[in-house]
Amino acid sequence: MIELHHLTKRYGDKLAVDDLSFRIPEGVVTGFLGPNGAGKSTTMRMILDLDRPTSGEVTIGGRHYSGIQDPLRRIGALLEAKAVHPGRTAYDHLLWLAQSNRVPRARVDEVLDLVGLTAVARKRARGFSLGMGQRLGIASALLADPQTLMFDEPVNGLDPEGILWIRNLMKRLAAEGRTVFVSSHLMSEMALTADHLVVIGRGRLLADLPMAEFIKRNSRSSVRLRTPHQEQLLHALHGAGLTAEAGPDGSWEVVDGDPVVLGDLAAAHGVTLHELSPQQASLEEAFMQMTASSVEYHMGAGAAPEQPPPAWGADWDGRKSGKES
Repeated sequence: MIELHHLTKRYGDKLAVDDLSFRIPEGVVTGFLGPNGAGKSTTMRMILDLDRPTSGEVTIGGRHYSGIQDPLRRIGALLEAKAVHPGRTAYDHLLWLAQSNRVPRARVDEVLDLVGLTAVARKRARGFSLGMGQRLGIASALLADPQTLMFDEPVNGLDPEGILWIRNLMKRLAAEGRTVFVSSHLMSEMALTADHLVVIGRGRLLADLPMAEFIKRNSRSSVRLRTPHQEQLLHALHGAGLTAEAGPDGSWEVVDGDPVVLGDLAAAHGVTLHELSPQQASLEEAFMQMTASSVEYHMGAGAAPEQPPPAWGADWDGRKSGKES
């Protein structure tokens, strides 16, 4: 378990993390979300003592990172995939980590196989694609079989097979009772992976909730209706004190509607329905709703960039994206 207690970090006049307190429990995948500049990377670096807090503290299993004698056995982390000497092979990179942390040499081959790098184990890291670098970083985090794992943008650069693999891996690790903490801008993937969410904005805690509850609290629910008898449907809805919004395909959407009530209402008025479907709110919608006032960098109105802006999960932190090969 990781616990943050009133964590604050200043860089001169810049308040990067502001009195942040939350706990990351065992047995679930905890997602870490926030707009650019929210303080996510700074927070993760302070967990590992890479940055010193201005005030407050972080403990891992009840101890500060600097006080852990065998840190790689306690917490494995991927913060920067390219933090590898370019002249070292994948095997040698993992071997020196293993030897410096009293990890058996055989474990190097195990994790190389686990992340799918056995075939390129003797190749130098300078020739690795972003996806291969991600896999090597994940192998480093897993090397000492730690109880706690922390990943920053782990799917960046991975192909669809790699994304599915890391998703299933994180779920399996959490199911084994480990602490799994993952930051990502890829909302669709986070929705499939995380059980619990911690959301920050401008360095402050905005939410600390189970995934389903977060979406429910920060987005609207609706029911989609399609019928060849549109006037009759609208008359029935009006009579029941309900309003509907027109969809682009001839459908109607009733916000905060109850599918059972709407189905019974249509039947009572002899309205044939071709569709009656509750609309599931997305994590992206809920996230955008919650963090609207916490976004530090906005696209200007009417702006027309020369290239399309990156989607969530792309290069929001200035790191070069690329496909896995």
